[in-house]
Amino acid sequence: RSGEMAKLTQLLDNEAFRAYATYTTIVLLKMMLMSLITAYFRITRKAFANPEDTASFGKGENAKKYVRTDPDVERARRGHLNDLENIVPFLGIGLLYALSGPELSTALLHFRIFAGARIVHTLAYLIPLPQPSRGLSWAVGYAVTISMAYKVLKTTLYL
Repeated sequence: RSGEMAKLTQLLDNEAFRAYATYTTIVLLKMMLMSLITAYFRITRKAFANPEDTASFGKGENAKKYVRTDPDVERARRGHLNDLENIVPFLGIGLLYALSGPELSTALLHFRIFAGARIVHTLAYLIPLPQPSRGLSWAVGYAVTISMAYKVLKTTLYL
């Protein structure tokens, strides 16, 4: 049992891993916030996906009119889906990258740029900001993930 604790302590001594944990927490919290933003828009715009969600607005035909789409709800949903498509790969690749022994300054640069790009991407979706702001912020975050993947493949795997 003490050997397991020693391994965990060693992992927490890895500064790149701690940086990864910090910025992963930030982007995951941001992604969770998108659920709340979507719910906020659903409630304030009275646009629900399921009939049972409209119970507080009446029954039958009166409630059915609230089962509809709304541009603001759909915009928040698309932003959330984009988070899922980009943050999930970052989680796996970023972990492998953090454990591959990168320089702390380089790891921090990767993690900070990714987190910043995802935050700008969300703002560009929700405000909305004019293009190419959303596209560029997506591309920057994507490029960071590819950069980390390249480093992992180059330094730690047998290709």
